[in-house]
Amino acid sequence: QVHLVESGGGSVQAGGSLRLSCAASGVTESNYAMAWFRQAPAEKREGVAALAYGRTSYSDSVQGRFTISWDNAKNTLFLQMNNVKPEDTAMYYCAAGRDIIWVLRPAGFLNWGQGTQVTVSS
Repeated sequence: QVHLVESGGGSVQAGGSLRLSCAASGVTESNYAMAWFRQAPAEKREGVAALAYGRTSYSDSVQGRFTISWDNAKNTLFLQMNNVKPEDTAMYYCAAGRDIIWVLRPAGFLNWGQGTQVTVSS
């Protein structure tokens, strides 16, 4: 059974950095696509970054600022967020799924964490 727990969210000023963590049980990187999604109030959930099939993918809005990575020893997914902007403010979710084709779309991801809030002030 897959269990995902996010942590590391908080409040930060624009231009600062945060690192989100997702402790994953029942998951191995080689068997699952792992991704970070975010959702702001009244907005659709959007894919931010994914690690799947040995490759990373990023949305245009975070490319060059965010980095997704996986620590095998800790079975933990990370999202390093640099040069954050007020528009990055959202609830961030970790997700895991198998046989995912569109890794930045939420459909197909069956396993989700509870989310961690990120708030960026200008």
